[in-house]
Amino acid sequence: MDRRYFLKSSGITLASFGLMSVAPSFLHQFANAATVTDAFGKKKILITIFQRGAVDGLNMIVPHGESEYYNLRRTIAVAKPNQADGALNLDGFFGLHPSLKALEKFWQSKQMAIVHSTGSPDNTRSHFDAQDYMESGTPGVKATRDGWLNRVLQTKKSEHDSPFRAVALNGQIPRTLVGRAPTIAMTNLSDFAINAGVYTNAVQGGFEGVWQQNAQSGLGETGKETFAAVNFLKKANPAQYKAENGAQYPNSQLGRSLLQIAQLIKAGVGLEVAFAEVGGWDTHSNQGGSRGQLANLLRDFGQSIAALATDLGKQMDDVVILTMSEFGRTARENGTRGTDHGHANAMLVLGNSVKGGKVYGDWKGLGESELNEGRDLAVTTDFRDVFGEISYKHLGNKNLDKIFPKYSPSPSKFRGIIS
Repeated sequence: MDRRYFLKSSGITLASFGLMSVAPSFLHQFANAATVTDAFGKKKILITIFQRGAVDGLNMIVPHGESEYYNLRRTIAVAKPNQADGALNLDGFFGLHPSLKALEKFWQSKQMAIVHSTGSPDNTRSHFDAQDYMESGTPGVKATRDGWLNRVLQTKKSEHDSPFRAVALNGQIPRTLVGRAPTIAMTNLSDFAINAGVYTNAVQGGFEGVWQQNAQSGLGETGKETFAAVNFLKKANPAQYKAENGAQYPNSQLGRSLLQIAQLIKAGVGLEVAFAEVGGWDTHSNQGGSRGQLANLLRDFGQSIAALATDLGKQMDDVVILTMSEFGRTARENGTRGTDHGHANAMLVLGNSVKGGKVYGDWKGLGESELNEGRDLAVTTDFRDVFGEISYKHLGNKNLDKIFPKYSPSPSKFRGIIS
């Protein structure tokens, strides 16, 4: 048995082997805290949700006030508001896809904002490159070793940092969290608890016993700290927290991931950054309009996010949910009633500190002269300006020159999304 096997078997992955830098402080806080929550104090939290595969932002956030939208999309356009299966009107020009009905109340209560025509200054249509650029925060630069969210953690440290300050509900550490700051990936809290229990019951002395027996086979000091973190999470027992306020999570990958993020927040484990993802957005054919393939994906997406925000309730004072996708899709539908790889897209931002009820960004339009390369919605807001504003205003990290090297978004570029 070696450390890598143990971590895999326990349903937990620790990146960067970085617990060495936080363990002494963490263990001291944990040992002297009356409760798990007392160990780390109140934290601002960012939850990021990646729509992998490039969601069609023009059907997610429908520009129903522009006639060219309907000319370009004869079979897949979402009907105007107040028509059968029509868009949910937002401001007289934009509307939500009807499958996002669960999010409408957050728009109406001004807890949700939208940033349209946002994306990368790099024109790549490669999923791999575009995702890499968005997650690294360095468009056009492939040599960046760490992710922008990891740099957020690297540049804002305190003696009260938890080893669980960054958690991905994922099978592996996502690109955006790779780097020197310690991060954790786990696929399922319940599986983690069960697997952890196997080791605890089977070995005299619990995890420390496993460590002592295997100290010579590669576990060492980092292994001991790993066991301490495992036992910490067991004590916190996030799985004990049930959905509140009438929240109903879909029984889907995203729904389960967001439920577990809510449980981690309620357990007070010192979470600051959480990551979840959902795929399937590469709708080259049979995309559908108000109904169909995209509509089904959006329904799960909207219901999952709505459940999370409802479940957290007042705790959304300290939480911002941000959605993103690597690029948008072509303005014109293709010959197989789908859309191809495009450019600008739309982001959702949700939280009690969000200046919601507004679509942010400069809308150039869908006329041929306004389209990027004559085919895509043009980018008018660099995604780093959105990331930067949330880092600066919500997380309180003003080290933007280090988070976004060679770009340095400044408050003058912010859209005013966060109060």
